[in-house]
Amino acid sequence: MKAATQKLPGPAAGTVAMNEGLATLVFERTLAHPPATVWAALTDPRELREWFLATSVKIDGRPGGSIEMLAGPPQIRSTGRILTWDPPRVLEYEWKVAPRPEHPDGEDSVVRWELTAVGSSTRLKLTHRRLSEAVAMGFVAGLHAFLDRLEAQLDGAPLPDWMQRFGELHPGYAANAPEC
Repeated sequence: MKAATQKLPGPAAGTVAMNEGLATLVFERTLAHPPATVWAALTDPRELREWFLATSVKIDGRPGGSIEMLAGPPQIRSTGRILTWDPPRVLEYEWKVAPRPEHPDGEDSVVRWELTAVGSSTRLKLTHRRLSEAVAMGFVAGLHAFLDRLEAQLDGAPLPDWMQRFGELHPGYAANAPEC
């Protein structure tokens, strides 16, 4: 079993762990807002439209419910079943993407958001697992950029330009990619 992990320096950086061709991305951040506020940013379609660049969001918020989004600069359509719905602590769902030119095999992965109160702040842990290796290395900088936008939105600050932020982050993640 081959496994490797990569961490880009910096407190907001994510890790990429590779194991037999599948990847897990993990980000942890402390946000200066209570869990209920962060939960709303993760589950309210109006808020997702802003920081996640979602043009379409449908969430049937319950265990076994569904989630469907068209989001990000490439407008990726993802669908899935909600595996865990425990407001305002845990949201876990399938992230299924049909094949498309940049993802010829599609994706069948799982996204998990965990929120833990730390005083009046929230410790956010995002885990995206079972990604293909190629997609993970493209997504890690993108997720980092989205989390920067989430934090700015929560803080009432201007949202960073996703493309610019991705361009700044991608070379560092690519240079530190784990070798499997």
